[in-house]
Amino acid sequence: MKNKKSVHILVLKILLHVLIFSFLTIVTQTGGIIYLITVLSTKNRVKRIIIFTVLYLFTTFLIIPYLAPFFGREKIKETNFLKAHSFFYKLANRNYVKPKLNKVISKIAADFENKNNGIRMVYLDANFPFIDKFPLLPHLSHNDGNKIDISLIYINKNKKLTNKKPSISGYGAYEEPTHKEYNQNKICKKRGNWQYDFPKYLTLGKINKGIKFSKKGTRDLIKLILKEKSIGKLFIEPHLKKRMNLTNNKIRFQGCNAVRHDDHIHFQLK
Repeated sequence: MKNKKSVHILVLKILLHVLIFSFLTIVTQTGGIIYLITVLSTKNRVKRIIIFTVLYLFTTFLIIPYLAPFFGREKIKETNFLKAHSFFYKLANRNYVKPKLNKVISKIAADFENKNNGIRMVYLDANFPFIDKFPLLPHLSHNDGNKIDISLIYINKNKKLTNKKPSISGYGAYEEPTHKEYNQNKICKKRGNWQYDFPKYLTLGKINKGIKFSKKGTRDLIKLILKEKSIGKLFIEPHLKKRMNLTNNKIRFQGCNAVRHDDHIHFQLK
């Protein structure tokens, strides 16, 4: 009986380690490897937590930025005009792009702030630092350094542009279609694409309830993006495209197999 119990405990421990390794790899790309090193270094749980934390932070902020260029990517260079929506995106290594895209987003952010004093371009998920085709879940295509998601623009109660956003994660707070507008979400879900509005479960909480979507602010930002010759595609929901009177052929529908884009803007290099 004792031997069977010991085997069951061992199996459960191994499964737990596999789950933690998988989760950290999916979320951060490098966290799983660092966790494995930590597990092999000591059996003491407290020491493991300390070692993992120190090693992960050291690797993320002091090692990876110097290794990523060997894979054709670099960390997004933040400025007063370009910021991550949350520290999480930097902590999880989701803030890497190709040098060309880095220059483009920096220029767009500066141009937008010049027209809207104090209003930043806020980015969400970009790409991991290493290996093309390595998936950055839950996205289908953020795997080559060419893509980035940015937040929509909002106004406050005084109808002034604000840097505040409606959700903690930056995703899942949708600018829903009116009853007169085309409802792509409804159509995709009727076709069986249940995941189309899944990010509504990934908000981590809704905040700043007094703000509203800025049609003009978002339209101005999108026009600056589309103006860049190196940008090949931009995804946003059909009802917002029509509402903002956008006709550029770079604006595409991402397909029902992806998720809806009325909580953020996705754009990418050619």
